[in-house]
Amino acid sequence: MSLLSTLGLSSGRKIRYGFVGLGDIAQKAMLPGVEHTGNSTVAALVTDDPTKAEAIAKRYDVEHTCSYTEFDALLRSGDIDAVYIATPNWRHAEFAIPALEAGIHVLCEKPLEVSSEAALRIQAAQRASSAKLMVAYRLHFEPATLDSIERIRNGELGTLIMATACFGQMLDPANHRAHNGMQGGPLLDMAPYPINALRYLFGEEPVEVVSAIGTRHPEAGYGDLDDTIAVTLRFPADKLAQFIVSYYANSVGSLIVAGTKGSLQLDPAFTFGEALEQFVTIGEDQHHEKFKTTDQFGGQMRYFSDCILEGSDPEPDAEEGLADLRVIEGVMQALETGGAVPLAPFARSRRIDIDAQRQTLAYHAPPKPVNAASPTRE
Repeated sequence: MSLLSTLGLSSGRKIRYGFVGLGDIAQKAMLPGVEHTGNSTVAALVTDDPTKAEAIAKRYDVEHTCSYTEFDALLRSGDIDAVYIATPNWRHAEFAIPALEAGIHVLCEKPLEVSSEAALRIQAAQRASSAKLMVAYRLHFEPATLDSIERIRNGELGTLIMATACFGQMLDPANHRAHNGMQGGPLLDMAPYPINALRYLFGEEPVEVVSAIGTRHPEAGYGDLDDTIAVTLRFPADKLAQFIVSYYANSVGSLIVAGTKGSLQLDPAFTFGEALEQFVTIGEDQHHEKFKTTDQFGGQMRYFSDCILEGSDPEPDAEEGLADLRVIEGVMQALETGGAVPLAPFARSRRIDIDAQRQTLAYHAPPKPVNAASPTRE
């Protein structure tokens, strides 16, 4: 933690957050993590569910609650410094843009939006504002992930050649994701994790969607929705990467990257609330480490609040969100055409700062959520 951040905390200053959307992820992950940050507090709740608002306000001693239609009044109230947006993906711009225009900092769940056009509008609003924006890529702050990036950057695996990722969950057909077509499907919900991981491990941007195929299992009960999608990407220097995401597979999340000297596997690779495990093979030498379970959500909020307190810019910014949406839109086109899709040149101006972003907050089990069902079948 920097000196400026330490001074901010010692003075008792905390960033006051308004939580916009109180679904499963907000209640089970981010709200319980706020008290662990030391530099953040929950100042307001935004929801159209009065029962939920009352119960959660009492649980976390939150003074202010309002409906979505009262959001603009909250922005003008002086009661908050920042918002955490955890609405359905297609409503992110609806709340991020007015917040930024009002000078309110924005921590937005991934993906940044459901199209690059909407994400560019958010980016433009941030650039015109004094406020900061961070996309909630929680794994950018997770120790096993950062250790893996560091090993690759140090050349332990040699020249990278290939990577593959598998990420699945058994979605409840009653969940809103099953009723909003492509906007709610696994491509926008789950694929940002492997796409983002492939990008930060390779340290490069893909140049082509080589192929994409989607399948539907009628017995899944999702209707007009590709519940399982497999994709092949080409990176510079003919590095190849594949990933598959599914709403109709038992819970799974693994990632393997291989180079000329060795390979590295994370399994689990994308989850929270449990330890991530790393398996490294260099030549014939093998190493296994089970990393400490950390509060990924509290950790990323602490980092973002540090950035606000210090006046520094967060790493997973709007450009990072756009980088993933660029790939997702290429995959959508490949699914429609059945052919390869070249991706327009894209240069990422920043990469993960391993030392600055490593967070080790202890994990604590969350309380039972209020009117927020798990997205998975139970």
